[in-house]
Amino acid sequence: MRKKAARRGSLSEYIAEVLKNAVYEKGEQLDVIVAEAPDLPGCLTQASSFEEARSNLVDAIEVWLMSGLRSGEDPPVVNGCRLAITTAPRRPGHAQSQPRIKA
Repeated sequence: MRKKAARRGSLSEYIAEVLKNAVYEKGEQLDVIVAEAPDLPGCLTQASSFEEARSNLVDAIEVWLMSGLRSGEDPPVVNGCRLAITTAPRRPGHAQSQPRIKA
């Protein structure tokens, strides 16, 4: 049986898929909400409210993705969604082209 190919998604679609699996917990020692994206190892943040923690998590997901892309890593497939990435054209004087994300 063939495995179904992952669909390509824009940055906002990919983030929406990551957020579907997000985990929110009350801090053990501080009065904060801890937000984690378990599909992206080490991607977590905290805030004083759920809404702020979710907003911070979106920012953390973006930073996690950009850092990985700049290092040449492919983001994991999340819920059958693969981040649609293209390579920017090379400009004179630049050794490597930078990845671009479909908006």
